Amino acid sequence: MNLTLKIWRQKNAQEKGKMVPYEVSEVSPDMSFLEMIDVLNEQLVKDGDEPVHFDHDCREGICGMCSMVINGRPHGPKQHITTCQLHMRSFSDGETITIEPWRAGSFPVVKDLVVDRSAFDRIIQAGGYVSVNTGGVPDANAIPIPKRIADEAFDAATCIGCGACVAACKNASAMLFVSAKVAQLAMLPQGQVERRNRVEKMIAQMDEEGFGACTNTGACSAECPKDISLTNIAKLNREYMSAKLTSDNI
Repeated sequence: MNLTLKIWRQKNAQEKGKMVPYEVSEVSPDMSFLEMIDVLNEQLVKDGDEPVHFDHDCREGICGMCSMVINGRPHGPKQHITTCQLHMRSFSDGETITIEPWRAGSFPVVKDLVVDRSAFDRIIQAGGYVSVNTGGVPDANAIPIPKRIADEAFDAATCIGCGACVAACKNASAMLFVSAKVAQLAMLPQGQVERRNRVEKMIAQMDEEGFGACTNTGACSAECPKDISLTNIAKLNREYMSAKLTSDNI
């Protein structure tokens, strides 16, 4: 396969970026998208040019680091997969592919396709954890949890925090991410003690980071590689309203 790549190149966070075209040849349909970028980078280094900087780690669809907007869609044209799981057989010989970083004010570009997603880390640090003593592992496992609740909590916990929901949203909202992190703990016994403070602190941090509001277009869930359900946003709203109605700060 021979392809034309239009890639966003940006030297650093202060300088303006631009789309730069590249020609890449002899691409195997069995290559992953990241392997194709590796081939391009080898070619650029050989020619004395600077390689394209991009995030990656496990390359197994688990870490969520491989954040690229491909032809206008986070993680590319296939649903429920990350960029590293996208294979070149999803494209046609001679095709032009546009590759950009996540586009959100709260995810500033560091260099090329690399963005700073530490805003997500700060939201988790605000309350996305259990800090109270819940006993040892055997004690926790001895707590009976209905299968439906356990399944729903597990589904929410599959969020890998890649940020595709933010990149897909016209408002750059982080509601799907925050709702998944709040919902998984709110449904489990171990998360009950800090339940009210957790949702208030995490939403306050989300707002402080500058993420936009949710207008329920559903683009976040549609582009999520782990198919996190919009029902989690409804759960988040209920959790927040309940916390506010019972808050000591009213």
